[in-house]
Amino acid sequence: MDVLTKSIIFVGGKGGVGKSTSAAAIAWKSAKEGHKTLLVSTDPAHNVGDIFNREIGGKTIEIADNLFALEIDPEIETDNYIKGVKANIKGTVHTSMMEEVNRQLDTAKASPGADEAALFDKLIHIILEERKNFDKLVFDTAPTGHTIRLLTLPELMGVWIEGLLEKRRKTNANYTALLNDGQPREDPIYEVLRERQERFSKARDILLNEKETGFIFVLNPERLPILETKKALELLHKYHLHVKTLIINKVLPEEADGEFLMERKKHEQKYLELIKETFPKQELIFIPLFSQDIISMEQLELFSAQFTEG
Repeated sequence: MDVLTKSIIFVGGKGGVGKSTSAAAIAWKSAKEGHKTLLVSTDPAHNVGDIFNREIGGKTIEIADNLFALEIDPEIETDNYIKGVKANIKGTVHTSMMEEVNRQLDTAKASPGADEAALFDKLIHIILEERKNFDKLVFDTAPTGHTIRLLTLPELMGVWIEGLLEKRRKTNANYTALLNDGQPREDPIYEVLRERQERFSKARDILLNEKETGFIFVLNPERLPILETKKALELLHKYHLHVKTLIINKVLPEEADGEFLMERKKHEQKYLELIKETFPKQELIFIPLFSQDIISMEQLELFSAQFTEG
């Protein structure tokens, strides 16, 4: 798997296909090979802790040699995000208006997209600052729709912030002309926006750099995951994010026997052929269905043994 050589790996897919297990197995393999690895869960379901049979939470902890983990809680990140916005605005808004501004910001916490904006801020922090402390970052992302919105945010937010900056520039120019002294006014909000634009731009460059960042989607050999993965890949492609590796998980093993399983294997074979036809340009990694859930280090070892680099 060429994708395993990247320093940042995103693992996405429909809920229930084995995405968290795949991300955990990739991170486990990386750590065993001597790379200091951070496994980050952005999926609100947070299955990573269950796989390693321990509490992880919102602070980075070591869960094995060379392997660290972090579960991002959107609620906590939204609180931190709003606190940050309040801190940025303080001093730029008249004291008498601050109470109303704070009330509006507290209301905004519940608005659609607030969680994603906060999650994205944390993601950018990990990609730009935290990665200096690690050789490899592995992201277990939320189910498909959220993943796509998250990964396309640098592009969308960049355009949005550019528009806001342009408005601030015009406002400042008009303000200077109005005062008639020709001296530009200091504008803290403009500086905050400009700094955010730079961070989004850096994050976007890293996400688009195929030498640094790789994307994997996990699916099962079933109709709906195939259709959903196809749509996801097409949409990400529009934003210049190219998914080159697919993990097809829970494929019935050769040794599966019995009339029911034989019938099921025939049915599954059609979908395996469809996967090969639908994704001719992607590297396909087939993982067998294991007899037990992956909830121990030994089982994770078996799972990760299915991946080969190169």
